[in-house]
Amino acid sequence: MKKQINLTVNGKAYSHEVEPRTLLVHYLRDTLRLTGTHVGCDTSSCGSCTILMDGQAVKCCSLLAVQADGANITTIEGLAENGTLHPLQEGFREEHGLQCGFCTPGMIMTAADLLSNNPDPSEQEIRHALEGNFCRCTGYHNIVKSIQYAANKINKKEVVS
Repeated sequence: MKKQINLTVNGKAYSHEVEPRTLLVHYLRDTLRLTGTHVGCDTSSCGSCTILMDGQAVKCCSLLAVQADGANITTIEGLAENGTLHPLQEGFREEHGLQCGFCTPGMIMTAADLLSNNPDPSEQEIRHALEGNFCRCTGYHNIVKSIQYAANKINKKEVVS
């Protein structure tokens, strides 16, 4: 028996009937075709599926779509505004914070939550925030630099590469 859900994703209202067992990540990817949110482990261990739900980072591979009913969701596709990259997206490009890019959307969404609560985090605070996100390609150094770049840009400090 399908359930009706109503939610806002990247500023647009959606209403769909879904199977109660549908994971939010599959709803976003398969129903809304927002494929920037990745499925890496299906156990919420890797963080590739991280989105913002009502402003907080959540791993949507372990969350049912019906649990998101009424929520305001932002995916990686919703960060850029009018074709302008979000400072985090720009930072990952400028500071080489990605290699294969698979984990990047989850890293960026986790960092967006961090910066909304702590606009000027230390390196240690950034590393702590990223503990639930795994990158199999890098040593995290450039990911941290990318987030520092974004924090500096958001805070209007001089960006040093």
